[in-house]
Amino acid sequence: MIPARPSVESLQRYVAPLEGRRGLLRLDFNENTLGPSPHVIEAIRALPPEAYATYPEYDGLEAAFAHSIGLEPRHVALFNGADAAIRAIFDAFAQPGGVFLTTRPTFGYYQPCAQISGMTLRSVPYEADLSFPWAAFEAELAQRPQLCFICNPNNPTSTLVPAERLLALARAHETTLFVVDEIYESFTGVSVLPQATELPNLLALRSLSKSAGLAALRVGFACGSPALVERAFRVTGPYDINAFAVVAARAALADPAYTRAYVEEVAAARAWTLAELKRLDVRHFHQGGNYLLVWPGCDVAQVEAGLRERGILVRSMAGKPVIDGSFRLSVGTRPQMRQFCAALREVLGR
Repeated sequence: MIPARPSVESLQRYVAPLEGRRGLLRLDFNENTLGPSPHVIEAIRALPPEAYATYPEYDGLEAAFAHSIGLEPRHVALFNGADAAIRAIFDAFAQPGGVFLTTRPTFGYYQPCAQISGMTLRSVPYEADLSFPWAAFEAELAQRPQLCFICNPNNPTSTLVPAERLLALARAHETTLFVVDEIYESFTGVSVLPQATELPNLLALRSLSKSAGLAALRVGFACGSPALVERAFRVTGPYDINAFAVVAARAALADPAYTRAYVEEVAAARAWTLAELKRLDVRHFHQGGNYLLVWPGCDVAQVEAGLRERGILVRSMAGKPVIDGSFRLSVGTRPQMRQFCAALREVLGR
């Protein structure tokens, strides 16, 4: 066998357990639980046969997204989901032997990307109360890491930090490229944009996977100064985003009322769920995003299995630092969260 690069030979592949989920109540991967705007379905169904045989055209999509968040198109680059944007940033900017800094626990795809790039990983654990570890993190920044990713709100803890503090970090550490992963921004309103576009070392990631309901179609964006986004885009393929995703994204962006209504419903459902968990005396934590952490107070694997038997999926956090013993719960609609809480009561025998 021909060996791969040493960094790949030692790599443990990032694998998300995404099989066998259809037909169940999906409260495990922070997806939109209803699906996208009806206009998205109509737009895809209306594609003529020629569209299947023609390479996709992207004209106008970056501009439509940029307009939706108050930016100019030159501040935005289109990717095959935020995951591809993450990979592109490492491909474009990571130097072998450089230091990559992040928190832990956080989104699991950052680490393999850093390892593939030959970077040295530094990760700072969240505080015991799941607050951001400012002192320890700034001490690591003083060592001048090359690349730093901060997920805000953090996945899976939901820890949310003010945009002003993140902007201050970037301004104070000009030799570090900061990437703020904001794919849950729709549910918080907290963003380093538009200020990030004025800084030479700060990128923000966005996606249409969550609130817009296009997770299956993979549409993501990197936003920042034109020089940064252009260099990240240089390492992508010529047709990385398929024509169905392009058509769907345009239709979703043309129906912002649908996304706003879904976000408002999630906010109401989240408030109801938090109150219900408090009433049940079940430990939980939430600061931002369409998800929260729940500690059932017993074997989390058994609780996860019991909920699945009742048609509901959650994501176990067993073995993860700081949050071991919990599961991550995505928030759907109020009827869906009532279904979840009824099932949780059964599983816990309450």
